[in-house]
Amino acid sequence: MMKKKKTDFEARFWSGSRKHSAVGLLEVFFQFNNLTEVKQMLSSMMHNSVQKKSRTRKDPAELFQLYLSLRSLVRASFLISKKAKKAKLKVSSEINFSKTMTGSLSEQEYQNPVEVFRSVFKICSLRDFDEFLSAVVYFSLGNSGCDEEKKIIIPYLQLTKMLDAAWLIVERLQRKSN
Repeated sequence: MMKKKKTDFEARFWSGSRKHSAVGLLEVFFQFNNLTEVKQMLSSMMHNSVQKKSRTRKDPAELFQLYLSLRSLVRASFLISKKAKKAKLKVSSEINFSKTMTGSLSEQEYQNPVEVFRSVFKICSLRDFDEFLSAVVYFSLGNSGCDEEKKIIIPYLQLTKMLDAAWLIVERLQRKSN
């Protein structure tokens, strides 16, 4: 039996462990973070980033922890998109497509969430996500707004899709193991 290769996704600060498998990191991410709360916090940070003289009321340490965990999640998702060329995580026949269950995903993306990672990284690079995460944290903590909304809106939308796909992958893996 082959051993899963573990990669350093720079998760030690927030997860307590330095090395994870890519899918293992997704599981750890959702052990530490609630999907709804992460999406709400990201939305709030986006709002505060584009509004001048507006800043988040969240504790800067909490934002920094979110920044680090999202950065690791993006890296794990990138690795999954590159390594899982043939992988498909299909919905079992008893699960029906429901728009309320899929968040920002289409029916096709819901059927194969790994494809979301592939399409996201065709639109945004790792560098784009790094710049986005840095900018949104920086501008949401300060009084000045980001003047280049175009540079942060696309990565924000893609990250939201990535979060939904990652959550779906973790949910399916947990169902499979039970």
